[in-house]
Amino acid sequence: MIRPSADKTAQAAPQPRGIRQAMSDLHIWSGLLLGWFLYAMFLTGTVSYFKDEISQWMRPELPHQAQVPDAAQATALIARELQTLAAGSPQWTINPPDARNPGASASWRKPGVEGRAAFQNASFDPATGRQAAAARETRGGDFFYRFHFQFHYMPVPWGRWLAGLAAMFMLVAIVSGVITHKKIFIDFFTFRWGKGQRSWLDAHNALSVFGLPFHAMITYTGLVTLMAMYMPWGEQAAYKTPAERQAARAQMSSFAPPGKPSGQPAELAPVGDMVRQAQARWGRDNVGRVTIANPGDANASVRITRGEDGRVSTSAQFLLFEGSTGRLLQAKDTSAGGAAETRSVLVALHLGRFGDTVVRWLYFLVSLAGTAMVGTGLVLWTVKRRTKLPDPDKPYFGFWLVERLNIAAIAGLSIGMAGMLWANRLLPLDMVQRAAWEIHAMFIVWGATLAWAMLRPAKRAWVELLWAGAAALALLPLLNALTTERGLLASLRAGDWVFAGLDLTLLALAALHAVLAVRTARHKPKAQRQAAAPRRQAAPAEPSGGGPMAEPVLQEAAR
Repeated sequence: MIRPSADKTAQAAPQPRGIRQAMSDLHIWSGLLLGWFLYAMFLTGTVSYFKDEISQWMRPELPHQAQVPDAAQATALIARELQTLAAGSPQWTINPPDARNPGASASWRKPGVEGRAAFQNASFDPATGRQAAAARETRGGDFFYRFHFQFHYMPVPWGRWLAGLAAMFMLVAIVSGVITHKKIFIDFFTFRWGKGQRSWLDAHNALSVFGLPFHAMITYTGLVTLMAMYMPWGEQAAYKTPAERQAARAQMSSFAPPGKPSGQPAELAPVGDMVRQAQARWGRDNVGRVTIANPGDANASVRITRGEDGRVSTSAQFLLFEGSTGRLLQAKDTSAGGAAETRSVLVALHLGRFGDTVVRWLYFLVSLAGTAMVGTGLVLWTVKRRTKLPDPDKPYFGFWLVERLNIAAIAGLSIGMAGMLWANRLLPLDMVQRAAWEIHAMFIVWGATLAWAMLRPAKRAWVELLWAGAAALALLPLLNALTTERGLLASLRAGDWVFAGLDLTLLALAALHAVLAVRTARHKPKAQRQAAAPRRQAAPAEPSGGGPMAEPVLQEAAR
């Protein structure tokens, strides 16, 4: 009997898996398992960089302010109005106008009431201090911001835990992706259109490298924002009792519970003068919040918090005044310590509120590229595995489910978010729980896209939902013009760049969806392209008008 040689035996032995192959598997599965949550987090987090502008667009009743009103004058007028409107309240909180919020608002605690019902809020005209005309009830852009890290319908701790878990998976996917792609920077300059799996991989690589530092930063700092919840053991070791922990948190925030009233009435000193001191210290338009505790009492206090514009830190900075005299009691312009300031800087980098309009647009665009990076990774998983299926037209259930979830998560989420904006314009203004039904409309529409994806063939579902997203986004500016007096043309004439800018952004996103729909409709799987290639090569040999000679030529080309 002839035995195989040692060389042939060695060649046939399986090769050990290298670190790049192991990292590739880790990258694929860490990106897939929570990829749908990551896509939703990235997209809603991206639009949250303009949450204040979205909130303005969703309250068209509030008038456009061509110039930012003076915060000191507006605060003084609102405080005077609250003496009647919120008489007996133990605490007022006034949000004066700033560059991104030219309107003013206030909230106050109802005496003798506990829970969420204890607070009442209203919008005010900063020029007169009087309560503004009732704006429609809406959560505005704050909903997308909150959904970004707690997923709305999930209970508060569990939604945040899921967001943290998804961020950890994202961090693993980023690190393993860098290790896997040894030609990652070369691939950034390579993109091949119409090549199926190769095109999706090129797009995924380019988008990954384009914003790699940003993606790593935004993922890590996202974990830092809730690190006390994810890893509370350090705080528990440093501060033994709940009272010590509460005192430490108070040092890192500007919130302080109101002191006990003395029971002796006293007039509130001019709040406008106190705000002017803060403006002289921080800048005219950088007053974040004014909190008045025990107004009308001798033990009243006024706490003015600095805004976040122009400083890459969220550390609490405030001025504390004696309410009855206006005397400055405390000025806190420094952080509580090195560790606290480091955390504040990382949180500020994640939120991006320190930047001007240009910086926030850069955040938006790079974060949008990150959203596309997650989306192309999810699609690449199905594109790569479809070619290996025994029958691509009849995939197994796991593949079918992932493909449908991809369609609903990527194409469907855009339609759902647009559905919320449509509901904002179409729901009756006096509808009970109107803000809640705007949100319900988003999830109803989003759920309908999942049902559609499950009932239609995959490619048709992609094309149809992408076109539906393009239509829903493109028609929103028209709906806005028909239902309000602040349509695109009117906003451009008035210089109202909040409304005009959002309408133009919606049109740009609609065009992007339309391009993706056209590209998806024209795409042909690799098997179809290979089958069509011999027919194209055989075409010149066919006599004019076809005929019996065409069949042998095509058969020969096929062989």
